[in-house]
Amino acid sequence: MAVSLILACLWVLASTIVAMLPMRLQFPPGVLLFVSAPALIVFLGYDFGWIVGVLALAAFVSMFRNPIRYYWRKWTGREVPE
Repeated sequence: MAVSLILACLWVLASTIVAMLPMRLQFPPGVLLFVSAPALIVFLGYDFGWIVGVLALAAFVSMFRNPIRYYWRKWTGREVPE
């Protein structure tokens, strides 16, 4: 069994646990998960091929679409809804 697959499963479990926390406690562990995801996606793509990497990237973008949209608007100078 590939190490990247085990790490991906642990990442999913950690994400699920963080999602169950109250909103005020989600930010610090959520940032760690957000930052570690690209490395894990590259690792999965390396082990299982580019198709798996693209699918993992799509899942990541889908999961974090609201924070990504918020920060993209903020960085590009567009209006950020409060």
